[in-house]
Formats: sequence, structure tokens, C-alpha cells
Amino acid sequence: MECTIRPAHEDDADDISAVILRALRETNAKDYTAEIIERVERSFSPDAVRQLIGTRTVFVAAFGSRLVGTASLDGSVVRTVFVAPDVQAQGIGKLLMAEIERTARERSIPSLTVPSSVTAEAFYARLGFEAVRDSYYGDERTIIMERSLNDGL
Repeated sequence: MECTIRPAHEDDADDISAVILRALRETNAKDYTAEIIERVERSFSPDAVRQLIGTRTVFVAAFGSRLVGTASLDGSVVRTVFVAPDVQAQGIGKLLMAEIERTARERSIPSLTVPSSVTAEAFYARLGFEAVRDSYYGDERTIIMERSLNDGL
């Protein structure tokens, strides 16, 4: 079945939240403590996701009616890129990022920044992002990565 990328709707919030929480618990938990995962989870309840849909450009990836991934653009910052653990490494994240990049180019955004988890650093590096510095929230390490969109692609 083909994966489709579309703008998120408010009624996607429950499914988006579920994908994010599964990814945090099953994938990111390999690189972060339980305390950090629990703290991050609080930011992605269905109500919190509904608020994000109202303030960011949020996309979802779906196989038919099953939502399997999400990504958002907040100005020039890429945020909340998550793919359901059972379908990771199948190109879904890359499709979401292509849509983010297309949207950024439409808006004449010259470069993208992503606060990457330790877990996703290699993924973003494969897409041409370069680490510029580390950021810490308590003991939670985030890698700030950037990519210029002025490369003629």
C-alpha cells in the first residue's frame, strides 16, 4: 500500500499522539532515560497535539486510514518528526521531510533547523543536515542541526 502525505486535521490529534508516544517508548527509549521520555511524553497528549496543529504546519503520513507518521514546520524549524516503530526504516520519514522541505521552499525559507534527538541524528545527517551544536534541557541532549535550502535541488 502506498504511503500518502497530507496536512494534519484537528481530528488526527489522537492518532498523532499515539504514534509519537509509541515512537518515544519503543525507539527513543534506547537513547534516553525513562524520566526524560516521561517528560517529553507530556508535551504530546492529544490536547497538546491539537494545539500544535493550530500553531504549526503539521503533516501526517498514512497507509490508507492508518496514520503512521508526522512532522511539522514551525517557521524555519522542523519539529515533531516521528514514525510508528513497526514501519520505521521504510522511507516514511524521508517522505515527510521532503514535504517539509517543499513547503519551506514555497515559503522562501533559506535554511531549515532541526533540534534532533540523539536517536534521529543519523537520519537527519543522511538528509544533508549538519550538526552545529548541542543543547541540553537538564540531562536531555538535543543536537541542533541545519541544512541550507539554497542548493538548487
